[in-house]
Amino acid sequence: MTTSPLKASLWIDADACPNTIKQIVFRAAERTGINLYLLANQPVAIPALPNIRMIQVRQGFDVADNEIVARLQPGDLVITSDIPLADEVLTKGGLALSPRGEQFTASTIKAKLTMRDFMDTLRSSGIHGGGPPPLGEPEKRRFANALDSYLAKVPRGE
Repeated sequence: MTTSPLKASLWIDADACPNTIKQIVFRAAERTGINLYLLANQPVAIPALPNIRMIQVRQGFDVADNEIVARLQPGDLVITSDIPLADEVLTKGGLALSPRGEQFTASTIKAKLTMRDFMDTLRSSGIHGGGPPPLGEPEKRRFANALDSYLAKVPRGE
């Protein structure tokens, strides 16, 4: 007996998503049959599975983000570290998860946007530099657990 595929879809903002996170999502898509779309402005290698697709968009500021928002349906999950994209996803009824396993929510996204803008101002004035620390095992586990929790709640198709 085969199980029906999950109704929702997964979307990855693939230009900046770490390869280790993509591998976790590839295994989850293979296991569950959920449709997975990777959007990037350059080709991304994907497994040869019918439910995993790579969509290459043209170069440009926020082109992949805009395409994700245009295509996503309420209940879909978007994997991104882009806070403005996460805000748009939440506004449209989707869910957003960072590659570090942090779930973006309606109650926290505005504060994250404010902090992001503040840090951007500091960086542009030369006061603060550097990015996030490297992705470690705890973050990978947190991500995998959050993804599994989401997948367990998604209804199956007919």
